[in-house]
Amino acid sequence: MDGSRKASILMVVDDPTVARLISFCLERENFHVRHAADGEQALKEFATAQIPDLVILDVMLPYHSGYALLANLRERTGWASVPVIMLITSDRDEDVDKALSAGADGCLAKPFSPAELAVRIRTLLCAVPETEQ
Repeated sequence: MDGSRKASILMVVDDPTVARLISFCLERENFHVRHAADGEQALKEFATAQIPDLVILDVMLPYHSGYALLANLRERTGWASVPVIMLITSDRDEDVDKALSAGADGCLAKPFSPAELAVRIRTLLCAVPETEQ
């Protein structure tokens, strides 16, 4: 990824508090974050030409499940190869397996650390690791 521009992230999360927290933390990490608050807004985002570098997708959403949205995203030209991190309800093996089998590139169980999310994003975007602070 080109270091001269911010990586673009589409976040599909319905909980406004969680969305604000993720946005705040990721913008501090120098990511550009767009937000869709439900499945309908996500589909509108998928229909645009603004393909993000990565998608954060909650499993439980109004109107369309995260799994249905992931299937839709994977069928779209230009979007099929976009890395997706799914936010799942537990870290049980079957939930993780379901998310990865559905086509997610990674998953995080709620509640999660925003710092861990940022590390997972950098890993998927093949970013250069940060130096120690």
